[in-house]
Amino acid sequence: MNLRQRPAPTRGRGDPHAPPPAARYEEPYNIIPIHSLLSDHPSLRYPEVRAAAAALRAVGDLRRPPYREWRDGMDLMDWLGAFFGFQNDNVRNQREHLVLHLANAQMRLSPPPAIADNLDPKVLHSFRRKLLRNYESWCSYLRKKSQVRLPLFRQNPETHRRELLYVAMYLLIWGEAGNLRFTPECICYIYHHMTMELNQVLSGDTDVNTARPFNPSIYGENAFLTKVVTPIYKTIKTEVERSRNGTAPHSAWRNYDDINEFFWSRKCFKKLKWPLDLSSNFFVDDPKTTNRVGKTGFVEQRTFWNIFRNFDRLWVLLFLFFQAAMIVAWRETEYPWDAIKDRDVQVELLTVFITWAGLRFAQSILDAGTQYSLVSKDSKLLLFRMIMKSMVSLTWTAVFTVFYVQIWIQKNSDGRWSDAALDKIYVFLKSGLVFIVPEVLALILFILPWVRNFIENTDFILFDMLTWWFHSRLYVGRGLREGLVDNIKYTLFWITILLSKFSFSYFLQIKPLVAPTKALLSLRLSRYNWHEFFSNTNRMAVVLIWTPVVLMYLVDIQLWYTLLALNQASELASAPDRWVWFRISTSEYRRCAVIEAYCSIRYVLLYIIHERSEERGIVTRFFEEIDRLVESGKFTTEYKCQALPNIHAKLITLVDILMSPKQDMRKLVDVLQTLYELMVKELPRCKKPVGQLMQQALAPRNPATTEEGLLFVNKVRFPKPDDAFFHRQLRRLKTILSSRDSMRDVPKNIEARRRIAFFSNSVFMNIPRAPQVEKMMAFSVLTPYYDEDVLYKKESLRNPNDDGISTLFYLQKIYEDEWENFMERMRGDGMENDDEIFTTRSRDLRVWASYRGQTLSRTVRGMMYYYRALKILAYLDTASEMEMQQGSMGLWGSRNLHQSRAVNEFGAVMMKFTYVVACQIYGTQKRKGESQAEDIANLMKNNEALRVAYVDEVHLGRGEVEYYSVLVKYNQQLKQEEEIYRIKLPGPMKLGEGKPENQNHAIIFTRGDALQTIDMNQDHSFEEALKMRNLLEEFKINHGIRKPTILGVRENIFTGSVSSLAWFMSTQEMSFVTLGQRVLANPLKVRMHYGHPDVFDRFWFLTRGGVSKASKVINISEDIFAGFNCTLRGGNVTHHEYIQVGKGRDVGLNQISMFEAKVSSGNGEQVLSRDVYRLGHRLDFFRMMSFFYTTVGFYYNTMIMILMVYTFLWGRLYLALSGVEGAALDNTRYNRAFGAVLNQQFVVQIGVFTALPMIVENSIEHGFLSAVWDYLTMQLQLASIFFTFSMGTRSHYFGRTILHGGAKYRATGRGFVVEHKSFAENYRLYARSHFVKGIELGVILIVYASNTPLAISRFIYIILNLSSWFLVVSWIMGPFVFNPSGFDWLKTVYDFNDFVKWLFYGGGSLAKADVSWETWWYEEQDHLRATGLWGKLLEIILDLRFFFFQYGVVYHLNIAEGKTGIGVYLISWVFMIAAVAVYIVMAYAQDKFAANEHIKYRKVQVVVTFAVVFVTLMLLNFTALTVLDLFSSVLAFIPTGWGIISIAQVLRPFLESSIVWDSVVSLARIYDLLIGMCVLAPLAFLSWMPGFQAMQTRILFNEAFSRGLQISRILTGKKINPES
Repeated sequence: MNLRQRPAPTRGRGDPHAPPPAARYEEPYNIIPIHSLLSDHPSLRYPEVRAAAAALRAVGDLRRPPYREWRDGMDLMDWLGAFFGFQNDNVRNQREHLVLHLANAQMRLSPPPAIADNLDPKVLHSFRRKLLRNYESWCSYLRKKSQVRLPLFRQNPETHRRELLYVAMYLLIWGEAGNLRFTPECICYIYHHMTMELNQVLSGDTDVNTARPFNPSIYGENAFLTKVVTPIYKTIKTEVERSRNGTAPHSAWRNYDDINEFFWSRKCFKKLKWPLDLSSNFFVDDPKTTNRVGKTGFVEQRTFWNIFRNFDRLWVLLFLFFQAAMIVAWRETEYPWDAIKDRDVQVELLTVFITWAGLRFAQSILDAGTQYSLVSKDSKLLLFRMIMKSMVSLTWTAVFTVFYVQIWIQKNSDGRWSDAALDKIYVFLKSGLVFIVPEVLALILFILPWVRNFIENTDFILFDMLTWWFHSRLYVGRGLREGLVDNIKYTLFWITILLSKFSFSYFLQIKPLVAPTKALLSLRLSRYNWHEFFSNTNRMAVVLIWTPVVLMYLVDIQLWYTLLALNQASELASAPDRWVWFRISTSEYRRCAVIEAYCSIRYVLLYIIHERSEERGIVTRFFEEIDRLVESGKFTTEYKCQALPNIHAKLITLVDILMSPKQDMRKLVDVLQTLYELMVKELPRCKKPVGQLMQQALAPRNPATTEEGLLFVNKVRFPKPDDAFFHRQLRRLKTILSSRDSMRDVPKNIEARRRIAFFSNSVFMNIPRAPQVEKMMAFSVLTPYYDEDVLYKKESLRNPNDDGISTLFYLQKIYEDEWENFMERMRGDGMENDDEIFTTRSRDLRVWASYRGQTLSRTVRGMMYYYRALKILAYLDTASEMEMQQGSMGLWGSRNLHQSRAVNEFGAVMMKFTYVVACQIYGTQKRKGESQAEDIANLMKNNEALRVAYVDEVHLGRGEVEYYSVLVKYNQQLKQEEEIYRIKLPGPMKLGEGKPENQNHAIIFTRGDALQTIDMNQDHSFEEALKMRNLLEEFKINHGIRKPTILGVRENIFTGSVSSLAWFMSTQEMSFVTLGQRVLANPLKVRMHYGHPDVFDRFWFLTRGGVSKASKVINISEDIFAGFNCTLRGGNVTHHEYIQVGKGRDVGLNQISMFEAKVSSGNGEQVLSRDVYRLGHRLDFFRMMSFFYTTVGFYYNTMIMILMVYTFLWGRLYLALSGVEGAALDNTRYNRAFGAVLNQQFVVQIGVFTALPMIVENSIEHGFLSAVWDYLTMQLQLASIFFTFSMGTRSHYFGRTILHGGAKYRATGRGFVVEHKSFAENYRLYARSHFVKGIELGVILIVYASNTPLAISRFIYIILNLSSWFLVVSWIMGPFVFNPSGFDWLKTVYDFNDFVKWLFYGGGSLAKADVSWETWWYEEQDHLRATGLWGKLLEIILDLRFFFFQYGVVYHLNIAEGKTGIGVYLISWVFMIAAVAVYIVMAYAQDKFAANEHIKYRKVQVVVTFAVVFVTLMLLNFTALTVLDLFSSVLAFIPTGWGIISIAQVLRPFLESSIVWDSVVSLARIYDLLIGMCVLAPLAFLSWMPGFQAMQTRILFNEAFSRGLQISRILTGKKINPES
């Protein structure tokens, strides 16, 4: 037994089976009953707990609070609570929090303190410094003296008590701050003043007004909540109301960051004072108040220019290189250095300085245009800097321009490059040198990162003055430079990328287009096919040719980054010897096993071969050669490692023969000869001829002299039976060579195999040594939960869906082997009849099914493996060798021993691990009697370490409601749920985004040094939980120049087996969470927090704003902002491969699309955020590039790639319709340009680059051949369609969010997706993001095909159509390809009827969107109502492209008779107006007469039809109009109508009240019907074709088929088991 623990008191003296005494009521507690130190609780056996509690009770001679009765047993926490008005339950919560942390910290001391029952001063001092580090830094930043005042001598009780009071004060403030926890510097402000008053109390100061002992200004019951927290909370709440639920511009209201950053300035002391001056304009309680403090620190403005503004250094580099490359390439020399030798080119290259200065001016204008609202009376310097920056950059632009012009004037006047002209060049260069001085200084500081960190972290006024010009003084974003070694690594990484990119861009993008551009500019057309507004220099054609190339140039770094990242992360089979040995040596056991196996093999072979035989010399020579190659590091260069498995197998056979009792000499000789052949022929990379082998003594010199010409015959011997040493070596070698499970011992279950394989591999990774459980860092797990499934209900499992399939049947077929195991367990547990599984065993059934879905019960089970693992590890830490040898029977033979050990393990584990589930509406669910509440209660009952936190609403009457954060547990003694803490909140918890607010309210109940954030769709395993101790040790290790603050953890996607679609998604996710995260952490040093299950340094984050951000809309991707905040505040994020946590992902296309829409919209909001702006400017150049291309840059580049396809096709259409393409057909250089453009866009369109990470990641994880096979399988399952479709989703929502906003949380649902989605549902989800765009591209291709002079058989035309039509088909047919029963004819018919019913629903716009087309149509315009003026203007400009169809096509109609005047186009509008008039007349007649006067309606129809037919016939007979013209006109006029509707939607505020709007709505309905028919037509055809439905089912569920899933039965509803 551990001597540091007290023995458990026995209940009876002599009878261990005596019944326990009657339970008595005790004050509820969470983990440790600190209120009763003499109680029989396992944690109180630890002297460290008693020491921490005793330190808190050392109140001593402190003056007692005047406002509350002081009782014996009260401690320093009670003292602070009484003096400063903290809630009692907050005091109780933080008391346990503090005691638990101090006790755990003292347990980890090495060596342990001399007196275990006393709190070690080092423990308290270390904790105080960590907890208050942000406060101390804040004081230093504001140049305010810290109120943490400690005597110089720290070894006296007074010092310890003061330190405890300072720490306890912060924890009490934080624990009751509510939503203010998102504003860490606001908490610093509060702490500063309350600690100031604490010091006055401790010093015995006298109140100057009353002449009595000083008392805090905040006192009384709940005074802190009422007088400090609530006023600031109400201000935040009012600002949220101003946001109109996030639809108002971000610049119009203050979010959490604005509130917090107000405390980054000394003016907060002047404005707010203490106690808080509620008359200050900082506080507002009316959303309409105008005289208030505005935005602070940053203004989020919605504009596309944010991409340039945030990452201006990157774009400056790209623009300047493009300009320089164009200048050099224009000379058309073979190599660029040949052109640079020309003095003219050298001078022309100086224009990059003009461009550079101009870009600086543009940046200054953008800064001023977006941040002007920050200017106030207190920030005049900011206005001055904005003006000066614009003036200085404009001056530089003018100076460079003047100097440049003077150079050419001098040269032209002299007729050559005279000395005077050269002097002008030198003047220009000198001015350029002055211009780049800031860049040179930045480069020097980049090379010396510690100098940059020192300057930024030092709060000297002089340094502030020196850096004021470059950026505003900020509390965050200082000292972000990494160490020199990391600098070198990621610098080399990016230099390699940039060199590759610029070489590719120059030789394959820019240079090939120069000659065709010159040819096109020199091409003179005698006549265009339309009315040409521009001159005949073809400049518009040149612009359209270059646009897709320029767009590709701007984004192709993304591809180069992907390729190099793959190269960084992959481990090739032909890796250098040193790297192979390094991988082997990461495990000492593996290293020793390899060395011992090699030496043993040599010993055995030389032992069994006769000493003086030639064969022995050959074998000896072989080993000498291997030794030489290994020593020189050339083994993998000379030998093929792929041959080693065959040699390994034959060596095992050799050992088996030698160990066999039957000594078969023939088999021995055969295996030795085979080994020789492998060594000579298979192992070497270059096969050596026999002569060379003889020369190197690796073959017999005279084969004829050997017995029968064969080696080893009569030259080997078997070992003697009594040679014990040799046989012991042989057995050991056999163990080393064959210590792998045979296939009969490998589990049949694929998931079990995967888990065993990963765990086995992970223990050989570079993993820190695990301490004992008592010595490990304590940690908590936090899971936010709202109202998702806890346990599946029996009815929901058994009830069939529309396809006649129940969820249970579906699970039975996917997890067939697990179902059989489950039923076997139930029978072994007493179940006699299988039908009992639906009656008496129904709860077991629900649990089994829930553990295979994405439910809370699965997550809780997974996280509680931590508890089970720690209990076993705690036992192993203290069990003796004899007890381990005895096993469980001997160990648990004694009841007393069992009780003692169980108690000790329980106490240790409860102090080290806590699991809190933030069930936000659990109280409401209990009151309503919902099943989720009962299921949650059962989870608490079955998991003693589980705690549930929820927000309780107490209605007081007359509309008054109080809100409380409540923590509950299940009391195992009382057998009921027990409330532990109830802490009152200042108001409703949810002011911002729901999930981070839910996390924030529950985080006060977590414990430990670390916090793991786990989502509700995650899982864990026992074997991975065993490694948590190792992972937590990473917090103590420097990774670079800093210790980690976030430990990144690998994820395993467990939903990949449901369907091929789920497999695509899980494979894509796996490549991101393994390969991607690995490279981001090292070498790039920009890994953020991309969600769960990362582990946070808990105390670091709780003092810096928490584990996420919660501002409305802007922080919709709440998780990643924790990583941004961490990096900006000097944290360090690492990634670790040796531990993984399960994660569920969406498994249906609609779920996946909604998830990607949410993430893409979130990235669109990130572009606007201050975090991204600051990271873009405060990180060094190369880390900034890493940050851009791995966060918002990925989505931006995806959008630009799609835009590139658009510009390419629109450009081709322009060239074909204008006649330029036909005129240039004979110009071969022009065709070459077309090929260059085509080559670049073809790869992008098929989405290949998206699949690259998956291929390489699979090759790393499973081998190259397996990766290739998986990739081919994916292609057969139409993976490229899925990835291309996903690109459309990302680009649509990212672009729309940046331009208009509209980001929102989209509930994807986490159920199983096997039911068929109706056409109407798919249309609602994809009409605007995919269908309209796909049809637009299809129309472009059709019009181009009908007007291009290219022959249909030409290769270029075929390639163009192949790649472009693939994109069109992917966007239009994707939702149906991946829709179960998507090509079922009967369902297609039903879907059509349902679509028409939805489209013409007569209930108006008050119905839901899934019922009424009109409601959906208005909802699709919500983003246009919230957008600003610039957003509406840009939307109108983009919509004008639809009018181009009409302009281009009408000139090609036969009726135009070749005329190219503008009149042709104007006359075409007469027909457009006539068509609209016909529609309006028909629509009016339908509304007026269709219901009651049917005859009149028919008459109108006849008259209108006759008129249309008559006019058409007249035109056909008396003009040049042809029938083909009629079809061409459809392609011309229909897009124009869509453009009119799109513009009308933008102008809705002006048109909605006019008579025009009803016609717009009616016309829009017809257009949606037309779009629906265009999409439905190919779907109906494929549904009608026999065999397509079966093929689609086979493609969609191929992975499940290989797992035994009978999808054919599922989709036809033919169930095997009628009960299921």
